[in-house]
Amino acid sequence: TKFILDLRNNGGGYLQAAVGVSNVFMDNKVVVEERKNGKTIEKLSTSGGGSLVGKPVVVLINSGSASASEIVAGALQDQGVAKLVGEKSFGKGSVQEIIDLAGGAQLKVTVAHWFTPNGRGIDKTGIKPDVEVKLTTDDINAGKDPQLDKAKELLNQ
Repeated sequence: TKFILDLRNNGGGYLQAAVGVSNVFMDNKVVVEERKNGKTIEKLSTSGGGSLVGKPVVVLINSGSASASEIVAGALQDQGVAKLVGEKSFGKGSVQEIIDLAGGAQLKVTVAHWFTPNGRGIDKTGIKPDVEVKLTTDDINAGKDPQLDKAKELLNQ
């Protein structure tokens, strides 16, 4: 009945997977906007019918949350579906293409950037949690997880 989505240290993945995960929690809402030279190229939205729509959810993020996981976190936060707990995410919000060069070399070129539904740029900025909670080495060594504890607390309010 209540859910914690743990995206900590999730380096991301495919854009369509981010939209698919978001679809589980949101009906017919914008997930991410692709912009090139300041102009919107495309807006990707959920198709609706997700099995967890309307259920309470908290998302855990940290500096290891990047790319597609930031897209999910930012979409759920902007659309008012989830509270984010943890630390600011990595800030990998660029679209890149690989160009093959002579001699087998390749060049990776940034061609666009990702923005949250409310227009927040992800690249180099990251996603800020609603509730910042640090997880220290001492916490880890003691078997404690104050970020998870805070998420549970928020869900039980």
